[in-house]
Amino acid sequence: MERSSSRFKVLASGVFCLVLTMSIARFAYTPMIPVMFEQAGLSKVLAGWLATINYIGYMLGALTATLVGNLVVKDRIYRAGLLLAIITTLMMGLSENPWVWAVSRFIAGFSSAAGLLIGAGLMLNWLIRHQHRSEMGIHFAGIGLGIVLVALLLERFSGLSWSDQWLLLAGIGAVFAVPAWRWLPAPDSKGVSQAGRHLDDRPPSKLFLKLMLVVYFCGGFGFVISATYIVAIVESQPALKGQGEIAFLLLGLSAAPACIIWDLISRKTGVLNALLLAYFIHAIGIVLPAINGTLLFALLSASLYGFTFVGIVSIVLTMAGRFYPTKPAKLMGMLTMSYGIPQIVAPTIAGYLAGSTGHYNASLLMASSFVLLGFFVILSIKKWAAADILLLEKSA
Repeated sequence: MERSSSRFKVLASGVFCLVLTMSIARFAYTPMIPVMFEQAGLSKVLAGWLATINYIGYMLGALTATLVGNLVVKDRIYRAGLLLAIITTLMMGLSENPWVWAVSRFIAGFSSAAGLLIGAGLMLNWLIRHQHRSEMGIHFAGIGLGIVLVALLLERFSGLSWSDQWLLLAGIGAVFAVPAWRWLPAPDSKGVSQAGRHLDDRPPSKLFLKLMLVVYFCGGFGFVISATYIVAIVESQPALKGQGEIAFLLLGLSAAPACIIWDLISRKTGVLNALLLAYFIHAIGIVLPAINGTLLFALLSASLYGFTFVGIVSIVLTMAGRFYPTKPAKLMGMLTMSYGIPQIVAPTIAGYLAGSTGHYNASLLMASSFVLLGFFVILSIKKWAAADILLLEKSA
């Protein structure tokens, strides 16, 4: 009973961590963009730059996860990330200075990487050491649950000013930081599991790694446009004014159970087949608002996007943990560097395109095209890296 309770607390700590570091510190910016357009003088170009700066911070966090090998140091960075997530959310509401917003978004990006990558690595390490399945569906569900929470809070307190909404989110985030901090145990750096089984890292081939870096690079392009602008895309349609937060809520509702579902799909079909399906659905979901500007297509897009983007992250990062059970965050960080590069440039490109054309259709088409390219690269992995796939499935 005690072991089950410990597992529940460890997984719950990850959920609370992602609600704070991802959904509040990072994704709350998405539904706040239209509010800040109206009340804080935020422009489309500046909105794109702030998103880009956020992803630069995220890349720094991913690089840190790659370079730092000591689990004790990683644990300290994880806990620092929790505090930084609260502070940077406060910063957004305490100033109207774009430079302060930029600093906030940069540090928030770093805290997001600390929560997602380093936190997931610490948790995978704990699960594997205690003979639990290396499936992270419950952990990554924190992203979707947090998005739902943020959407409901902003809808409920929409009468508050933009700055008060940020302060409210910071206060809620501080509450979630407590279990995220207390329920994740200090890391164990021994080379054996609790049952005495020796833990061995089994790196993939260079070909597999190179192709996966391309796959995840394409996924980064697909992720970032909708992640940044989904609410603004809906709000930019005169007939859909006021419906943006509904789309964001639906995105979160679709994302919350998605990782658990994708874990099950991966178990039935194999990891690469599950990833292939996720990329195909992802590409369709992204491009729907560019095909048709109705509310139905916008909500369907948000649902498909939410269902797939966290599934892709969960599948890829869990895959990294299976190849490197003793230091999963190392490969997670390397893959996320690839995922993050397009996230630096794409929001700014989208901001300029939207500023000049008045809509986001070109950006959505660009994002969907990259995801389709990733789909075909996955097919090439299935053809040319069969040995790595066999090793991956054996470690499940």
